[in-house]
Amino acid sequence: MVTIVFSHPWHGSFNKAILDAIAAKFDNDNKAYQIIDLPKDKFDPSFSEAELAVFNQGKALDPLVIKYQEMISNSDEMIFIYPIWWGTMPAILKGFFDKVLLKDYAYNYNNGWTPLLNIKKSTVITTSESPAANFKPFVQDYFIPQMLYSVGINNASWLACEHVSAGTDEMRKDFLKKVEEAV
Repeated sequence: MVTIVFSHPWHGSFNKAILDAIAAKFDNDNKAYQIIDLPKDKFDPSFSEAELAVFNQGKALDPLVIKYQEMISNSDEMIFIYPIWWGTMPAILKGFFDKVLLKDYAYNYNNGWTPLLNIKKSTVITTSESPAANFKPFVQDYFIPQMLYSVGINNASWLACEHVSAGTDEMRKDFLKKVEEAV
C-alpha cells in the first residue's frame, strides 16, 4: 500500500495536479494507495497542552493522528507532496511529523535511537519558485535523513519542480511525466 501525504491547501495548485497525476497512474495500474490530505482533513498541526502532557508516553488524543498512524502502519511506500515555503515545508506537514510520528510508534530511544516503521520506499515531491538547489540542504541533508530515515521511512528520492508559476505549461507537463515515471 502506498500512502500519499498531501500538504497544499489550494486544490487549484500544481501540487494538486501532481497528486491527481499520481492517483490516475495508480488507478490505471491497479496499485493500492491512500491519500492523507492534511488541509482537506483540517489537521491541526499544533499541540494542545493536553496533547503535550501525553507526548512522552507516545499517546495521541487527536482521532486524525490515530487514523494516520493506522494508514501508515498498512503501508510499505510513502509519497510526500508539498510546496517549499520560506525554504522549508508548510507548517501543517511539520505538525504531521510532530504529532503522528510518535515515540513507540515511529521510533524509540531505549537503547539509542531506533526507527520502528518499515517503509521500504519513499518519494519527496516539492514545488518552488526558486531553484531547487537552494533547498538541497533542507530536503537532502535534513528532511530525508533526519525526518524520514530516522523513523524507518527508507530509500527516499527527491523530485523538485522549480519556477512553478513562472515556468511554462510544457515544463509543468514534463515534470508530471517525470513524476509518473518515478512512482
